[in-house]
Amino acid sequence: MVDMSQYWPVVLILGVGTYLIRYSFILIMDKVTLPDAFHRMLRFIPAAVLSALVVPGVLLHRDGVTTFADWERVIAALVAVVVAWKTRSILWTIASGMVTLWVLKAVMV
Repeated sequence: MVDMSQYWPVVLILGVGTYLIRYSFILIMDKVTLPDAFHRMLRFIPAAVLSALVVPGVLLHRDGVTTFADWERVIAALVAVVVAWKTRSILWTIASGMVTLWVLKAVMV
């Protein structure tokens, strides 16, 4: 069991530390001029993070092994990629991927 007299001070210290670390970057960014190459590189971070979150969910099986055991997920992801490429609409991308996954799950049961 966790002793609450130690728990809350640790949570408070960690919270303040996290806040200070994040706030320090805001302070630094006001005083430092970054090169244009760095700003161009920052534009790719959202795509990289989204890929890092989505790809394991599509490719990894429950036991963590890279397999194509769930072909429905792979096909739905490919449909979503094509819709995203053609429409550039996040709503249509999510809707098409989910509907494709639901239909394939229902048909392949």
